[in-house]
Amino acid sequence: MRTSYKDTDATLSEWKKTEELAFLGEVSSVPLQQTLRHQHTAFHSFFKGTAKYPRFKNRHSRQSAHYTRSAFRIKPDGLWPAKTTAPMKVAWSWPGIDLARLDPTMVVVSREADGRWFVTFAVDTSDPAPLPVTGESVGVDLGIMDFAVLSTGEKIGNPRHMARHERGLRRHQRRLARMQKGSNNRAKQRSRVARKHSRVRDARRDFLHKTSTDLVARFGTIAVEDLAPRNMVRNRRLADRDVNAAQNILVAAGLAETRNACGGDVRRHGFSRPHSPVKQELSDVSPRIPVLRGGE
Repeated sequence: MRTSYKDTDATLSEWKKTEELAFLGEVSSVPLQQTLRHQHTAFHSFFKGTAKYPRFKNRHSRQSAHYTRSAFRIKPDGLWPAKTTAPMKVAWSWPGIDLARLDPTMVVVSREADGRWFVTFAVDTSDPAPLPVTGESVGVDLGIMDFAVLSTGEKIGNPRHMARHERGLRRHQRRLARMQKGSNNRAKQRSRVARKHSRVRDARRDFLHKTSTDLVARFGTIAVEDLAPRNMVRNRRLADRDVNAAQNILVAAGLAETRNACGGDVRRHGFSRPHSPVKQELSDVSPRIPVLRGGE
């Protein structure tokens, strides 16, 4: 039986009156209600068929509390969430902006599995100025040996973040498995393992952001093949990708002519009869080749 947000909110109010869950009244009701809204949205998307079944989050995973504008204050001495007796000191990472003059619409206080705390401010602001128009197009072919190969001939190396931390991660995981459940040492070791995973995740995120930003700044249109990396690992033929594959992606997206330097076809498919070496234009874009154009 499905329940509405109104039903869950009423249940939350009843929980606060019980002796077992009375501690829920010690914190602001805003983050608790926001959690119920997120849960309702997740299940609504699942029943609608647009998302998977919501995952259960235990106390050892990432935790977060969302405070809307009426549930926090920003003062010179720090952030004051509702129902707190002392300010929360924030290590501000935007030196050009004064935190005391910031007017965010929401504040998210989160704790990662490795014990690190973060504060995220949601602010209404105008759209950034668009990048200069380059007029250049590129086909990007993802791989395993190389992270990506561009139709221009450029190769982006695979940094292999996990491989560099794999040995130390295995050692810490073996130590965690030998420790007694519920002990303080196990809790500390769990934080060490989580920290190792965080370093890999942060390095990957940093690499992806820098790589994608560089591509967007250099090219106005980017064509990427819709191919899952796990299939590349299983099939070595898909993992030894090259410049020709990146150029074919550009052709399949309708962004280049299907001709090589000699005037012939770049690739022949199946047993079809070869075409004469003349200029050929593709009228339709392949549905398997996502194309990112400037402004999208």
